[in-house]
Amino acid sequence: MTPSLKLDNQLCFRLYTASRLITQAYHPLLEPLGLTYPQYLVMLVLWERDNQTVGDIARRLKLETNTITPLIKRMEQANLLDRSKGKTDSRQTIVSLSWRGRELEERAQQIPECMIDTLQCTTDDTSELKQMANLLDKLIARLDSRQKNVNGS
Repeated sequence: MTPSLKLDNQLCFRLYTASRLITQAYHPLLEPLGLTYPQYLVMLVLWERDNQTVGDIARRLKLETNTITPLIKRMEQANLLDRSKGKTDSRQTIVSLSWRGRELEERAQQIPECMIDTLQCTTDDTSELKQMANLLDKLIARLDSRQKNVNGS
């Protein structure tokens, strides 16, 4: 076997494993709020800026609108958000926080700190986390740029 095909030499496997384990670590923090991890991501986007189009939310999460639309519909059914047609363009769907969605923001305030505790980070470790975030941002930008070039966008 060539070394390049060893599982332990694959960056993708490390990223996949880290993503899966991080999502699992969020589960006990999100469960009391009645949120799944993908729902939490949508809520984060709306807590940053309410009243966004489905397309804007999808772009922010680097997803396709057809991926996020069923998620948003389920969140509306759970009374986390409201959907309405755009005033200037009725083809657009505007997503806004419901009273329950706004209420959850207060209850979610401790989640980032709890995740730092879960990762057992000291002050020095948080600088490592910032470095990791910067490296991941660069990787995401490269892959996103490459994907746009492939798709001709």
